[in-house]
Amino acid sequence: QVQLVESGGGSVQAGGSLRLSCAASGYTYPSGCMGWFRQAPGKEREGVAVISIAGTTWYGASVKGRFTISQDNGKNTLSLQMNNLNAEDTAMYYCAAATYGTSWLGCWKGSGMSSWGKGTLVTVSS
Repeated sequence: QVQLVESGGGSVQAGGSLRLSCAASGYTYPSGCMGWFRQAPGKEREGVAVISIAGTTWYGASVKGRFTISQDNGKNTLSLQMNNLNAEDTAMYYCAAATYGTSWLGCWKGSGMSSWGKGTLVTVSS
């Protein structure tokens, strides 16, 4: 069972930046894809960014060009650099991980993710 713990959330003004981190433990190498998802109040969960074990990335349309996902396999950490934040980015952000062999579709849709963190809150004020 993979344990995921997010950190780095907080409050920031529009145009600002935040960096989220996810510490992962308990998984068997090689792992599957990992990613960030978010859910705003009253809205469905949406994919933010996903990265494969080979380093291939996918970004949601609303964050492309502003957010960057990265992973440090040596330290078992996943990061999300968020720049030029706006009010629509306000949400609870979740780190997720899939087992090896999960389809890329399952990765960025989130349906293939088998482990989830408890989330970290990001609030952007305009």
